[in-house]
Amino acid sequence: MCVSPELTVTTYRALRDAGVSRTELTARLATGDLTRLRRGVYATGDACPAVSAAASHGGALACVTAARHLGLWVLCEETSVHVWLRASGHRRHDPAAGCDCVEHWDEGPAVDSFGIPSVPRILRQILACRGVEEFFVMLESALRHGSITAEGLGWLRDHTNPAARDAMELARSDADSGLESLLRWRLRRLGLSIRTQRQIHAVGVVDILIGNRLLIEADGVDNHASAPLRHKDLVRDANAAAWRYVTLHFDYALIVHDWDLVERAILGQILAGHHL
Repeated sequence: MCVSPELTVTTYRALRDAGVSRTELTARLATGDLTRLRRGVYATGDACPAVSAAASHGGALACVTAARHLGLWVLCEETSVHVWLRASGHRRHDPAAGCDCVEHWDEGPAVDSFGIPSVPRILRQILACRGVEEFFVMLESALRHGSITAEGLGWLRDHTNPAARDAMELARSDADSGLESLLRWRLRRLGLSIRTQRQIHAVGVVDILIGNRLLIEADGVDNHASAPLRHKDLVRDANAAAWRYVTLHFDYALIVHDWDLVERAILGQILAGHHL
Protein backbone atom coordinates (compact mmCIF):
# COMPACT_ATOMS: atom_id res chain seq x y z
CA MET A 1 0.00 0.00 0.00
CA CYS A 2 1.16 3.53 -0.65
CA VAL A 3 2.52 5.45 2.33
CA SER A 4 -0.04 8.19 1.75
CA PRO A 5 -3.57 6.76 1.43
CA GLU A 6 -4.88 9.92 -0.20
CA LEU A 7 -4.83 10.51 -3.94
CA THR A 8 -2.96 13.79 -3.39
CA VAL A 9 -2.88 14.97 -7.00
CA THR A 10 -4.73 18.07 -8.12
CA THR A 11 -5.04 20.57 -10.94
CA TYR A 12 -4.21 24.24 -11.19
CA ARG A 13 -7.92 24.99 -11.56
CA ALA A 14 -8.72 23.17 -8.31
CA LEU A 15 -5.91 25.01 -6.51
CA ARG A 16 -7.13 28.33 -7.89
CA ASP A 17 -10.71 27.56 -6.86
CA ALA A 18 -9.38 26.79 -3.37
CA GLY A 19 -7.88 30.27 -3.21
CA VAL A 20 -4.25 29.46 -4.08
CA SER A 21 -2.73 32.38 -5.98
CA ARG A 22 0.04 32.09 -8.57
CA THR A 23 2.43 33.65 -6.08
CA GLU A 24 1.56 31.05 -3.45
CA LEU A 25 1.76 28.27 -6.05
CA THR A 26 5.28 29.37 -7.02
CA ALA A 27 6.29 29.47 -3.37
CA ARG A 28 4.92 25.99 -2.68
CA LEU A 29 6.74 24.63 -5.72
CA ALA A 30 9.97 26.18 -4.47
CA THR A 31 9.64 24.58 -1.03
CA GLY A 32 8.68 21.16 -2.42
CA ASP A 33 5.22 21.27 -0.88
CA LEU A 34 3.96 20.85 -4.45
CA THR A 35 5.54 19.17 -7.46
CA ARG A 36 4.61 19.88 -11.06
CA LEU A 37 3.78 16.59 -12.79
CA ARG A 38 2.77 18.07 -16.12
CA ARG A 39 1.13 21.22 -17.35
CA GLY A 40 -1.66 22.18 -14.95
CA VAL A 41 -1.27 19.07 -12.75
CA TYR A 42 0.46 19.02 -9.37
CA ALA A 43 1.16 16.59 -6.53
CA THR A 44 1.68 17.29 -2.85
CA GLY A 45 5.04 16.46 -1.31
CA ASP A 46 3.72 13.27 0.34
CA ALA A 47 1.80 11.99 -2.67
CA CYS A 48 2.04 8.30 -3.46
CA PRO A 49 4.72 7.83 -6.17
CA ALA A 50 2.48 5.48 -8.16
CA VAL A 51 -0.40 7.97 -8.11
CA SER A 52 1.96 10.73 -9.26
CA ALA A 53 3.32 8.54 -12.06
CA ALA A 54 -0.18 7.70 -13.27
CA ALA A 55 -1.25 11.35 -13.22
CA SER A 56 1.93 12.35 -15.04
CA HIS A 57 1.11 9.75 -17.69
CA GLY A 58 -2.37 11.21 -18.10
CA GLY A 59 -4.63 9.02 -15.96
CA ALA A 60 -5.26 7.30 -12.64
CA LEU A 61 -4.13 4.08 -11.01
CA ALA A 62 -5.51 0.89 -12.54
CA CYS A 63 -5.39 -2.91 -12.37
CA VAL A 64 -2.74 -4.44 -10.07
CA THR A 65 -1.26 -1.04 -9.14
CA ALA A 66 -4.65 0.18 -7.93
CA ALA A 67 -5.18 -3.09 -6.04
CA ARG A 68 -1.80 -2.74 -4.32
CA HIS A 69 -2.63 0.89 -3.42
CA LEU A 70 -5.82 -0.33 -1.72
CA GLY A 71 -3.87 -2.87 0.32
CA LEU A 72 -5.02 -5.97 -1.56
CA TRP A 73 -2.65 -8.92 -1.98
CA VAL A 74 -1.01 -8.67 -5.39
CA LEU A 75 0.62 -11.71 -6.97
CA CYS A 76 2.70 -10.12 -9.72
CA GLU A 77 6.10 -8.59 -8.95
CA GLU A 78 6.31 -6.10 -11.80
CA THR A 79 7.14 -2.48 -10.95
CA SER A 80 5.43 -0.84 -13.95
CA VAL A 81 2.55 1.46 -13.03
CA HIS A 82 -0.81 0.49 -14.51
CA VAL A 83 -2.67 3.60 -15.64
CA TRP A 84 -6.42 4.01 -16.26
CA LEU A 85 -6.95 6.37 -19.17
CA ARG A 86 -10.57 5.38 -19.83
CA ALA A 87 -11.93 5.28 -23.37
CA SER A 88 -11.72 9.04 -23.79
CA GLY A 89 -8.36 9.67 -22.13
CA HIS A 90 -5.16 11.06 -23.60
CA ARG A 91 -1.68 9.64 -23.15
CA ARG A 92 0.72 12.33 -21.85
CA HIS A 93 3.91 10.27 -22.03
CA ASP A 94 5.69 8.87 -25.05
CA PRO A 95 6.56 5.17 -24.53
CA ALA A 96 9.57 5.68 -26.80
CA ALA A 97 10.91 8.23 -24.31
CA GLY A 98 11.32 5.60 -21.60
CA CYS A 99 7.89 5.46 -19.92
CA ASP A 100 6.98 1.85 -19.05
CA CYS A 101 3.43 2.45 -17.76
CA VAL A 102 0.81 -0.17 -18.70
CA GLU A 103 -2.26 1.53 -20.17
CA HIS A 104 -5.90 0.55 -19.61
CA TRP A 105 -8.51 2.07 -21.92
CA ASP A 106 -11.73 0.57 -20.54
CA GLU A 107 -14.60 2.94 -19.87
CA GLY A 108 -16.06 3.66 -16.46
CA PRO A 109 -16.94 6.46 -14.03
CA ALA A 110 -14.46 7.94 -11.56
CA VAL A 111 -14.76 10.34 -8.66
CA ASP A 112 -12.50 12.81 -10.47
CA SER A 113 -9.75 12.87 -13.09
CA PHE A 114 -7.34 11.04 -10.76
CA GLY A 115 -9.77 8.77 -8.91
CA ILE A 116 -9.07 5.05 -9.19
CA PRO A 117 -11.72 2.65 -10.53
CA SER A 118 -14.09 0.83 -8.20
CA VAL A 119 -12.91 -2.54 -6.87
CA PRO A 120 -15.17 -4.51 -9.27
CA ARG A 121 -13.69 -2.58 -12.20
CA ILE A 122 -10.17 -3.12 -10.88
CA LEU A 123 -10.87 -6.86 -10.74
CA ARG A 124 -12.17 -6.83 -14.30
CA GLN A 125 -9.03 -5.01 -15.41
CA ILE A 126 -6.91 -7.65 -13.67
CA LEU A 127 -8.85 -10.40 -15.43
CA ALA A 128 -8.22 -8.83 -18.85
CA CYS A 129 -4.60 -7.93 -18.12
CA ARG A 130 -3.29 -10.74 -15.93
CA GLY A 131 -5.68 -13.66 -16.40
CA VAL A 132 -8.17 -15.62 -14.33
CA GLU A 133 -5.62 -16.97 -11.80
CA GLU A 134 -4.60 -13.53 -10.57
CA PHE A 135 -8.24 -12.41 -10.80
CA PHE A 136 -9.16 -15.20 -8.36
CA VAL A 137 -6.34 -14.39 -5.93
CA MET A 138 -7.24 -10.70 -5.93
CA LEU A 139 -10.95 -11.43 -5.58
CA GLU A 140 -10.35 -13.52 -2.45
CA SER A 141 -8.19 -10.72 -1.04
CA ALA A 142 -10.99 -8.22 -1.69
CA LEU A 143 -13.50 -10.53 -0.01
CA ARG A 144 -11.16 -11.02 2.96
CA HIS A 145 -10.74 -7.25 3.43
CA GLY A 146 -14.43 -6.47 2.85
CA SER A 147 -13.45 -4.30 -0.10
CA ILE A 148 -16.23 -5.48 -2.40
CA THR A 149 -19.95 -5.41 -1.68
CA ALA A 150 -22.71 -7.82 -2.70
CA GLU A 151 -23.81 -5.21 -5.23
CA GLY A 152 -20.26 -5.02 -6.59
CA LEU A 153 -20.09 -8.80 -6.90
CA GLY A 154 -23.39 -8.76 -8.80
CA TRP A 155 -22.08 -6.12 -11.20
CA LEU A 156 -18.86 -8.08 -11.71
CA ARG A 157 -20.77 -11.30 -12.38
CA ASP A 158 -22.86 -9.52 -15.02
CA HIS A 159 -19.85 -7.86 -16.69
CA THR A 160 -17.34 -10.68 -16.95
CA ASN A 161 -16.79 -13.99 -18.72
CA PRO A 162 -17.66 -17.63 -17.86
CA ALA A 163 -14.13 -18.41 -16.58
CA ALA A 164 -14.31 -15.51 -14.13
CA ARG A 165 -17.80 -16.52 -13.01
CA ASP A 166 -16.49 -20.03 -12.28
CA ALA A 167 -13.70 -18.46 -10.23
CA MET A 168 -16.25 -16.37 -8.34
CA GLU A 169 -18.13 -19.55 -7.37
CA LEU A 170 -14.94 -20.98 -5.86
CA ALA A 171 -13.89 -17.78 -4.08
CA ARG A 172 -14.10 -17.54 -0.27
CA SER A 173 -13.77 -14.72 2.21
CA ASP A 174 -11.62 -16.58 4.78
CA ALA A 175 -8.39 -17.04 2.80
CA ASP A 176 -5.58 -16.02 5.14
CA SER A 177 -3.22 -14.99 2.34
CA GLY A 178 -2.86 -14.74 -1.40
CA LEU A 179 -0.55 -17.75 -1.30
CA GLU A 180 -3.31 -19.83 0.25
CA SER A 181 -5.69 -18.65 -2.50
CA LEU A 182 -3.14 -19.56 -5.15
CA LEU A 183 -2.66 -23.02 -3.62
CA ARG A 184 -6.40 -23.72 -3.68
CA TRP A 185 -6.72 -22.43 -7.24
CA ARG A 186 -3.90 -24.59 -8.57
CA LEU A 187 -4.91 -27.70 -6.60
CA ARG A 188 -8.54 -27.59 -7.72
CA ARG A 189 -7.90 -29.55 -10.92
CA LEU A 190 -6.51 -32.56 -8.98
CA GLY A 191 -9.93 -33.42 -7.55
CA LEU A 192 -8.68 -33.64 -3.96
CA SER A 193 -10.65 -33.25 -0.75
CA ILE A 194 -9.41 -29.80 0.31
CA ARG A 195 -10.50 -27.88 3.39
CA THR A 196 -9.12 -24.50 4.38
CA GLN A 197 -8.53 -22.70 7.68
CA ARG A 198 -9.16 -25.85 9.70
CA GLN A 199 -8.71 -26.05 13.48
CA ILE A 200 -6.47 -29.03 14.24
CA HIS A 201 -6.16 -30.38 17.80
CA ALA A 202 -2.83 -29.43 19.45
CA VAL A 203 -1.76 -27.61 16.29
CA GLY A 204 -4.09 -24.68 15.72
CA VAL A 205 -5.53 -23.31 12.51
CA VAL A 206 -3.83 -24.61 9.36
CA ASP A 207 -4.04 -23.20 5.87
CA ILE A 208 -5.12 -26.35 4.03
CA LEU A 209 -6.09 -29.87 5.08
CA ILE A 210 -6.05 -32.50 2.32
CA GLY A 211 -7.96 -35.64 3.15
CA ASN A 212 -7.71 -36.36 6.87
CA ARG A 213 -3.98 -36.09 7.62
CA LEU A 214 -2.03 -33.96 5.14
CA LEU A 215 -1.47 -30.35 6.27
CA ILE A 216 -0.29 -27.71 3.79
CA GLU A 217 1.09 -24.41 5.08
CA ALA A 218 1.77 -21.41 2.82
CA ASP A 219 4.61 -19.51 4.47
CA GLY A 220 4.74 -15.79 3.82
CA VAL A 221 7.83 -13.62 4.20
CA ASP A 222 7.28 -13.16 7.95
CA ASN A 223 7.09 -16.84 8.90
CA HIS A 224 10.85 -17.28 9.39
CA ALA A 225 11.81 -13.69 10.09
CA SER A 226 12.88 -14.49 13.64
CA ALA A 227 13.97 -17.42 15.78
CA PRO A 228 10.80 -17.29 17.98
CA LEU A 229 8.55 -17.56 14.93
CA ARG A 230 10.62 -20.40 13.52
CA HIS A 231 10.47 -22.19 16.88
CA LYS A 232 6.69 -21.75 16.95
CA ASP A 233 6.46 -23.41 13.53
CA LEU A 234 8.61 -26.33 14.72
CA VAL A 235 6.44 -26.83 17.80
CA ARG A 236 3.31 -26.87 15.61
CA ASP A 237 4.90 -29.41 13.27
CA ALA A 238 6.00 -31.62 16.18
CA ASN A 239 2.50 -31.59 17.68
CA ALA A 240 1.06 -32.39 14.26
CA ALA A 241 3.41 -35.35 13.88
CA ALA A 242 2.48 -36.58 17.36
CA TRP A 243 -1.11 -36.77 16.20
CA ARG A 244 -0.11 -38.55 12.96
CA TYR A 245 -0.43 -35.52 10.68
CA VAL A 246 2.08 -34.83 7.92
CA THR A 247 2.95 -31.15 7.33
CA LEU A 248 4.33 -29.64 4.14
CA HIS A 249 5.53 -26.02 4.08
CA PHE A 250 5.83 -24.01 0.87
CA ASP A 251 7.03 -20.42 0.62
CA TYR A 252 6.28 -17.71 -1.93
CA ALA A 253 9.14 -18.65 -4.26
CA LEU A 254 8.09 -22.31 -4.41
CA ILE A 255 4.38 -21.67 -4.91
CA VAL A 256 4.77 -18.91 -7.47
CA HIS A 257 7.92 -19.96 -9.33
CA ASP A 258 8.31 -23.73 -8.83
CA TRP A 259 4.78 -25.05 -8.85
CA ASP A 260 5.70 -28.36 -10.53
CA LEU A 261 7.84 -29.27 -7.51
CA VAL A 262 5.07 -28.26 -5.08
CA GLU A 263 2.55 -30.40 -6.95
CA ARG A 264 4.91 -33.39 -7.06
CA ALA A 265 5.57 -33.11 -3.32
CA ILE A 266 1.85 -33.08 -2.52
CA LEU A 267 1.04 -35.92 -4.90
CA GLY A 268 3.96 -37.93 -3.49
CA GLN A 269 2.47 -37.75 -0.01
CA ILE A 270 -0.96 -38.69 -1.35
CA LEU A 271 0.38 -41.67 -3.30
CA ALA A 272 2.07 -42.81 -0.06
CA GLY A 273 -1.31 -42.64 1.66
CA HIS A 274 -0.22 -39.97 4.15
CA HIS A 275 -3.44 -38.02 3.67
CA LEU A 276 -5.64 -40.87 4.97
